[in-house]
Amino acid sequence: MEKTIQSMKFLGLDMINQANSGHPGIVLGAANTVYNLYTKHMNANPEKPMWFNRDRFILSAGHGSALLYSTLHLAGYDISMEDIKDFRQLNSITPGHPEYRETPGVDSTTGPLGQGMSMAVGNAIAESYLAAKFNTKEFELVNHYTYALCGDGDMQEGITMESMSIAGRFKLNKLIVLFDSNDIQLDGPVKNANSDDIEQKVKSMNWDYQIVRDPDDFDALNQAINNAKNSDKPSFIEVKTIIGEGASSAGTSESHGKPIGVEETEKMKKAAGYDNSMFEVYKDAYEDFENTFGSRGKKAYKNWIKTLEKVREKNIDLYKQFMEVVDHKLSINFAEVLNVAKIGMNEATRATMGKLIAKVSEHIPHMIGGSADLTASTKAKGIDGDFDVDHRTGRNINFGVREHAMAGIVNGMTLHGLKAFSGGFFIFSDYMKPAMRIAALMQVPSIFIFTHDSVGVGEDGPTHEPVEQLTMFRAMPNTTVIRPGNAFEVEHALRFALEAKKTPTVIVLSRQNIATKNRIDYEKFRMGAYIVKDYDKYEAIFIATGSELELALEIQDKLATEHNVYIRVVSMPSQELFMKQPKEIQDRILPKKCKNIIAIEMGASLSWYRFANKVYGIDEFGRSGKGEEVIEFFGFTADKIIKDYLKE
Repeated sequence: MEKTIQSMKFLGLDMINQANSGHPGIVLGAANTVYNLYTKHMNANPEKPMWFNRDRFILSAGHGSALLYSTLHLAGYDISMEDIKDFRQLNSITPGHPEYRETPGVDSTTGPLGQGMSMAVGNAIAESYLAAKFNTKEFELVNHYTYALCGDGDMQEGITMESMSIAGRFKLNKLIVLFDSNDIQLDGPVKNANSDDIEQKVKSMNWDYQIVRDPDDFDALNQAINNAKNSDKPSFIEVKTIIGEGASSAGTSESHGKPIGVEETEKMKKAAGYDNSMFEVYKDAYEDFENTFGSRGKKAYKNWIKTLEKVREKNIDLYKQFMEVVDHKLSINFAEVLNVAKIGMNEATRATMGKLIAKVSEHIPHMIGGSADLTASTKAKGIDGDFDVDHRTGRNINFGVREHAMAGIVNGMTLHGLKAFSGGFFIFSDYMKPAMRIAALMQVPSIFIFTHDSVGVGEDGPTHEPVEQLTMFRAMPNTTVIRPGNAFEVEHALRFALEAKKTPTVIVLSRQNIATKNRIDYEKFRMGAYIVKDYDKYEAIFIATGSELELALEIQDKLATEHNVYIRVVSMPSQELFMKQPKEIQDRILPKKCKNIIAIEMGASLSWYRFANKVYGIDEFGRSGKGEEVIEFFGFTADKIIKDYLKE
């Protein structure tokens, strides 16, 4: 045991020293905690790192990546010593903070503090729902724990408090958080910034609380984890540690994010009797992990595979449904199920989406989600009742007014294989953006549904009227933003989001009614833009999204009938999808020979200048008043735009 922990610590320090960058304090302070968790409790298989029923470990304190990588390397994951030496180097699989998909054994991308805590809660909700959905009296297909390691910084983030509050409300008893409590943060002692009573705070949120005062008391730590496993609540174990233990800077913020250096590390090795040079570890450390973590996890995996085979033999329908979750597949026939849209419809796209979620969810048993205390307005609501302590198969999650946690929890559920969605007003995407960015970085298909998409919100005024948000998310890499212009586009937007594999989808919907005047098939929609209505000879192209598509068609009709002026109307529900099309398709829809391309959207104009030479947009904050009056104030009427267009 001692040799293994020394190997974990000094391998972590060697990584940081070679990179001349990293966080040694947590490597030295939390190694005991991580060692005990992996060797005594974690069920995972390094040979099958994505095994569905593995225990999850989320390093919310993502700056401790060197400790995680050294642990995973010793535990038998496919992380070589060369990978360890490449810590924090360009294109290595051992980046500065843990990244999902990049490193075997990393269960989520973490680093921005608090994000890991929210994803741990999402994982725990997913485990709870899937266990209730698929386990039988005879067979358990889903039965695992979600562990998270957090630090003082995590506990100061708002998203952590939001997430812990939800977890306590739902009594997620398979969630166990280990708190590396060393009373130090980057700028100095925690007491400089915080005076919270952590025990009272945690207990008030309906968590089970324990404290281990001596980090070297392995029996106490293991007993605490065992107690947590038997609790009917989520568990929080505070482990009092010393940041940078053993270093000259121990117990101070100096050890947080500053390399200790090769010279001092060698002195520490000598003092500890650690007889290995740089990047050398004890053979005993590998054997220790193999005889504990490796052996236990491989056995558990084999038993689970046997259970899965028995389920296939005895209940093929249950097996098929379960494997859809495991394999990230859908058996739904979208063409049959998505039949809400009709020509002549006149309803808000949020209302159309609400109907579609209810219909689609009937055919996708692992579709789950809810809104941030806005279901009555967003219509984004899961089916089968509310998820709760006594109703784990409910698929509507009451997130409460906790937008940031909601987005992170959706990411956690998505990581676990669910088709998870959130609902909220588009303006409050500002609260959610950090978690949405993590979804894009992790390449997971989280679904973020927003309503009240423009100044058309009206009386609530500029505090509730999104202006710059569309541009913000269009600028985010690996994110698909869709703003549907009619009911058919809403159908296709939801289908696209559900079929996505590695890209989160942001669907932006209207509060006000929108007339559905044109039919569009899915394949054309997937191009991101298409010609709605055209003339053989046209002098300009008008591009529109959302409610402005109806406006563009009205402008087109009036110009033709009243002024003998002919224009092409293009719907562009997704700039990102359009930009991915071959050049010939882009040139066919927006030919370069047309020198007058105009975009219409009730939002910031910035992103449209890639396509248009003129934009009718809004580059200021909104106003308070009746929706139609605010829209007219900003000039989004056919008569005003036609008058302006004809002046040129």
